[in-house]
Amino acid sequence: MSRLNGKTAIITGAAQGMGAMTARVFIEQGANVVIADILEEKGQALADELGEKARFVKLDITDPEQWEAAVAVAEAMGPLNILVNNAGILVFKPIIEQSMEDFNKVLNINLTGCYNGIRAVIEPMKRAGSGSIVNISSIDGLQAKNSLSAYAASKWGMRGLTKSAAIELGHHKIRVNTVHPGGIDTNMHSTNGEANEEANAFYKNHALPRVGLPVEVANMSAFLASDDASYSTGSEFCVDGGWNAGMALDFLPKS
Repeated sequence: MSRLNGKTAIITGAAQGMGAMTARVFIEQGANVVIADILEEKGQALADELGEKARFVKLDITDPEQWEAAVAVAEAMGPLNILVNNAGILVFKPIIEQSMEDFNKVLNINLTGCYNGIRAVIEPMKRAGSGSIVNISSIDGLQAKNSLSAYAASKWGMRGLTKSAAIELGHHKIRVNTVHPGGIDTNMHSTNGEANEEANAFYKNHALPRVGLPVEVANMSAFLASDDASYSTGSEFCVDGGWNAGMALDFLPKS
């Protein structure tokens, strides 16, 4: 499949996990990819592995000036058509134990970092003639859990930011959407390479009773980045195994 041929993407948090898988999938589908991350060694190693269609750039997404450098690297590869705002952090702390420093750090990375990225690519995407911005939110951008006040606030905020940006940028043929992963088997999810049976155990009452895979999120991002999603903007796309639909209850009958 080559539906991203001729397109150039910046993917943040791309040195590992879902971001790295997204870089792989995008290159397989024909895109040039800027692997943007603060993890220099891992990011450069991935770029070297992926070859001439990949470049690594060190990027602290909270710093607008560093975004300018990332955009310059991307435009040297071709017109910048795609941004995947994937970088983020997850902190588990109840409100009573969470400092303002903790709270602001999560919002600064997950939400302000996303905002910085959107601002940085508007003019390049206008020059390119069109664009797609894919913001990686979470199932917790649609619901919430205890000990995730900062994370949920950042991911719900990303939804609002996405809708506003979609309305503002649509007349430039720039689409903006959110992807909402559920439990995905990455280091952030803390499965840490467990056997599938162990990783799947938590999800036994979900519609699809297993943990998700990074490639499944990457494939959704590739769809939204492509012209196949040309009439989709300001919307939420779940990759959650049906988590947001609800849970199967053992005391009720099933088909």
